[in-house]
Amino acid sequence: MASKVKKRTLINDIASHLQVSIATVSLVLNGKAKQSRISDAVAQRVLAYVEEVGYKPNQLAKSLRTGKTHVIGLVVEDISNPFFATVAWLIEKQAFERGYRIIYCSTDNDPAKTRELISMFQERHVDGFIIVPSEGIEKEVGAILREHTPTVLFDRLLPALPTNYVVVDGAQGTYAAAGHLLEQGYRHIAFVTTDSQQTQMEERLRGYTRALHEHNLTPLVKRVTVTKETEKLVADIQEFIQHTTPCDAIIFATNYLTIYGLEAINHLQRRIPADLAIISYDDHDLFRLYSPAITAIAQPVESIAKNVIDILLQELQHPTEPVAEPAYQVVLPTELLIRCSSLRQGRQPE
Repeated sequence: MASKVKKRTLINDIASHLQVSIATVSLVLNGKAKQSRISDAVAQRVLAYVEEVGYKPNQLAKSLRTGKTHVIGLVVEDISNPFFATVAWLIEKQAFERGYRIIYCSTDNDPAKTRELISMFQERHVDGFIIVPSEGIEKEVGAILREHTPTVLFDRLLPALPTNYVVVDGAQGTYAAAGHLLEQGYRHIAFVTTDSQQTQMEERLRGYTRALHEHNLTPLVKRVTVTKETEKLVADIQEFIQHTTPCDAIIFATNYLTIYGLEAINHLQRRIPADLAIISYDDHDLFRLYSPAITAIAQPVESIAKNVIDILLQELQHPTEPVAEPAYQVVLPTELLIRCSSLRQGRQPE
């Protein structure tokens, strides 16, 4: 004989059993017993019975009543990237502690996919958005802002839109990295970046070129098209190193470009740093373990996550009309982690 499915306990079942009104049960469950002048004795009876029967509120019904889902949509470029994965995990942890849940997904930097994901989150009535924007989605983000949905961008900007954002001073990071290489005596410093026009990539390039121009040196820039064909990326970087003479140091604009670059350098049998000094924008666990360890421009992931969730929750708790200049625009510094890959032979990191 098949077992019977246990009937879900409803709020009116609780009220009927305790012989109190549905409103009383609802107020107790929402933490409003005292302000509604419900006695402690009644409140304790409700809470005890709720625990006894294992009552779980219907979140869909609750969201329809309150207009809040306590869900935040987090849209990043690639959740497998250590930088985005760490920031997402920290955001999720802090949001959970404050009563919110995170749904996150990757755009692969594809505008069409980004639009589809934003639309999906809107259909789910998320309370707010945290977005790493791809190029060409100004219209969709603008629509979110016009709907007064709390939104924070991070990692990069959409300059045409007045939004809340948390970004890192990428120009300062690459400027410091180039300065470090110059102090070590390197003079033929290349910069390998993507062909993206996104703000964070352009800022990283700007810091590098500024440092070289200040020393009357010619920038050596290679832009690569990022594809899933990693062999082609490695080959492009390998060809650039082979045909860029002289070249005694390279700054890579992302950690994944650094990994492809290390493979290319290995194919060419160049020694680091004896033949070629290396610095990566963005750290990676691999870089500490690699021999020699790779110098990296580290982004402050904990501070990024804290600022992002603090800003979004502030907006959620105190919603305001969109204004010409958003209230929260944060720019954070990077840190240059000097390791052996950028030091002249015989020198040790401090």
